[in-house]
Amino acid sequence: MAATDFSKIETIANLDKQLAENSYVEGTSATQADVAAFNAFKAAYPNFTRWINHLAAKADEFDSFPAASASAAEEANEDDDDDVDLFGSDDEEDEEAEKLKAQRVAEYNARKAAKPPKPAAKSIVTIDVKAWDDETNLDEMLANVKAIQMDGLVWGAHTFVPIGFGIKKLQINCVVEDDKVSLDDLQGQIEEDEDHVQSTDIAAMQKL
Repeated sequence: MAATDFSKIETIANLDKQLAENSYVEGTSATQADVAAFNAFKAAYPNFTRWINHLAAKADEFDSFPAASASAAEEANEDDDDDVDLFGSDDEEDEEAEKLKAQRVAEYNARKAAKPPKPAAKSIVTIDVKAWDDETNLDEMLANVKAIQMDGLVWGAHTFVPIGFGIKKLQINCVVEDDKVSLDDLQGQIEEDEDHVQSTDIAAMQKL
C-alpha cells in the first residue's frame, strides 16, 4: 500500500513512480488504497486538489482559454524591472504594457500552433465470443471475427477458454478508438456469423 504522508515530498515522488507501472495504487483495479491516498493528498493540498480538478474538468476547453493577461505576464517577469524607466510618462508605460501584451499573445499563438494534436482516446477491450456447441469450428469463428475491419479497430491476442461440456469460447483482445468504434456495432457484426457464434459479451475494458 502506498504511503499517505504527503507532507514529505518523497511520498509524492514514490507514488508517481509506482503509478508509472500501475493504473492504480495496488495494480490494475481501484481499491481502498487509492481512496486513502487520494484523501490524504486532498487533506495535505486542498487548494491544489481543487485547482487540478477544475482544470481536468475543462481539459477539452484548453485551446479556447484566453492568453495570459498583461499583468500576469509582468508578474512572471519581475526580474526585468531594472529595465523599466521609473521616471517615464504614463504614455510610455501604457505603450510598454501594450508591447508586452502583444509579445505574450504572439508567443502563446506560436506555442498553440506548434502544439501536437491531442492523441485519440483509446480503450483495450476483451470480448468473449461463445460458440454454439463442441462441434463449432473455432478456427473459422476466429477468422471471421478478425475479418471484421473498422477505422480505429486493431485486433490483438486471443485464446480459447473451456466453458463446459466440451464447449469453448473465444476470448479476444482489441484496441479501439473510443470516438470511432461502437462496441455495440462491433458485437453486432460478430454475432452476424450465426453459423458459429451464439453470443458475445464484453469481458473487460480499460482506458489506455
